[in-house]
Amino acid sequence: MRPLGHYINNPRKLLSVLVVKLNWLFPDAIYLKIRYYLYFGKRLNLKDPKTFSEKIQWLKLYNRKPEYTMMVDKYAVKEYVKSIIGEKYIIPTLGVWNSFDDIDFDSLPDKFVLKTTNGGGNGGVVICKDKKQFNKNQARKRLVQSLGKSIYSTFREYPYKDVPRRIIAETYMQNADDSELTDYKFFCFNGVPHYCQVIADRRTCETIDFYDTEWNHQEFIGLLPVGSSEIKSATQLVSKPTRYAEMLEIAAKLAKGHSFLRVDLYSINNEIYFGELTFFPASGFGVFNPEKWNEKLGEMIEIDANLWNR
Repeated sequence: MRPLGHYINNPRKLLSVLVVKLNWLFPDAIYLKIRYYLYFGKRLNLKDPKTFSEKIQWLKLYNRKPEYTMMVDKYAVKEYVKSIIGEKYIIPTLGVWNSFDDIDFDSLPDKFVLKTTNGGGNGGVVICKDKKQFNKNQARKRLVQSLGKSIYSTFREYPYKDVPRRIIAETYMQNADDSELTDYKFFCFNGVPHYCQVIADRRTCETIDFYDTEWNHQEFIGLLPVGSSEIKSATQLVSKPTRYAEMLEIAAKLAKGHSFLRVDLYSINNEIYFGELTFFPASGFGVFNPEKWNEKLGEMIEIDANLWNR
């Protein structure tokens, strides 16, 4: 828990905490307008959104389809993706349970990954590299906490509203040289991948870089918390994945028909694996550096005025 002085010196953060605690009081649009103002210090323009952040908020409110629930469910999405690109790109599931106490640890290998099906980001992920040293109490605390969170309630990400809250175990994936996995997150606009966000060295000195479809390094990084200066670009350019062209094809297939979708993939030992699908990166509350890219990327999202059902 943060000290009281932190909130006294940051009244907007104090109000933001209170609004989240009382989120059930507010209609979705009002709630997002309040949170947006408290976070960015400016009004959210829903009538004529321009920036990436504004359009993500708009899409959260007015682009709601039943199939999105399955697409963000960390378990159910695998069947969906398999039907489009094939099973060879899917990280194997070792088990699925309704609660932590139901997990059959005896059936799991020495190395595995546990995930909550309703979690966003890394909050609902636990990695076990040695079952003999595995701290079940810490894992229980992290996963139960994730199961209890609602991304819909706190950020109004509607696809998560009805995701069944379960825990899955997956095969632990690793590079042959045991180096840390790199995330390749394809920002797809109107069904077409335009940029690849590369996140490396998450557990040591995390770096974020963007590359275009020709693997030219871009000047901007993101999505960062407001005021953040801790995450930087890599000091050396990241090597293009061996099967980058195929990764672009996969991203396009999965993003087809969506005004915006981020498709997350891995390249492990020259094989491609699916990570997850994300409709709302950083829930629309991240920033780009330089800031002008918030508007540049926003221009690339074509929103359908017919969806606006206010």
